[in-house]
Amino acid sequence: MIWLDTLVQGVLLGGLYALFAAGLSLVFGIMRLVNLAHGDLIVFAAYLILVGVTMLGLSPLVALIVAAPVMFGVGWLLQSLVLNRVLGKDILPPLLVTFGLSVTLQNGLLETFSADSRRIPAGTLEGASIDLGLVTVGVMPLLTFLSAVAVIVGLNALFYRTALGRAFRATSDDAVVAGLMGIEPKRVFAVATGLAMAVVTVAALYLGMRANFDPSIGPARLIYAFEAVIIGGLGSLWGTLAGGVIIGVAQTVGAAINPEWQILAGHIAFLVVLLVKPRGLFPRAVD
Repeated sequence: MIWLDTLVQGVLLGGLYALFAAGLSLVFGIMRLVNLAHGDLIVFAAYLILVGVTMLGLSPLVALIVAAPVMFGVGWLLQSLVLNRVLGKDILPPLLVTFGLSVTLQNGLLETFSADSRRIPAGTLEGASIDLGLVTVGVMPLLTFLSAVAVIVGLNALFYRTALGRAFRATSDDAVVAGLMGIEPKRVFAVATGLAMAVVTVAALYLGMRANFDPSIGPARLIYAFEAVIIGGLGSLWGTLAGGVIIGVAQTVGAAINPEWQILAGHIAFLVVLLVKPRGLFPRAVD
């Protein structure tokens, strides 16, 4: 019974990691861009939601609805004004630019909000649980996992069933040919990054409601996101969910054996998958 509960909690925790990773997977799948500031952008979105809740008196859900378009605009501007200028065959310039953005965001948040940890108040959801008989699950972790599934279903529907999705796929396959067919790759890239930042806002909501956060935790969120993306296969959204679940289960099993092993167990699971499947479990986007 204890191990069943451990597995269930690990799967639900994997939903949070999948939310961290979904935007990263989307951006990489379309433009092969590795955004080292991704974790710090999650934290930035969490502070944005916190401001809406504490200063404007909004509920967390309403604050999310307000913050998501703002983050979409941030992503659009970031891609249009900065990242489009450095994209190319050389992967080093985007890495350096996003690393600089990461440092800037961390220090900007530190100056604005101080180093004190914060939390987004969630009211009764914080301690609510559902008794399923064999196991009891928290409402918050369950909502997190369901939100991760909903986000991935929505992104897949957008990617494969809409004109915008066809533009995404065409640009991902060959930006030059897509440009000759009337698609503007730079505009498509800006929309993709804006969409990724909207997804980041959902991840930020659950990050802020489930645990304390401060300006320095972005790099750790980035590591979890990277590991989930690489385990699942670069560019595969459903693979990202699988990768998040594998890390979550590994961490809860490690914590059940020894609380000191929680984080280490997740990293070991990542290394084991890489040894067995170096390109990840579902490398659909990379040939």
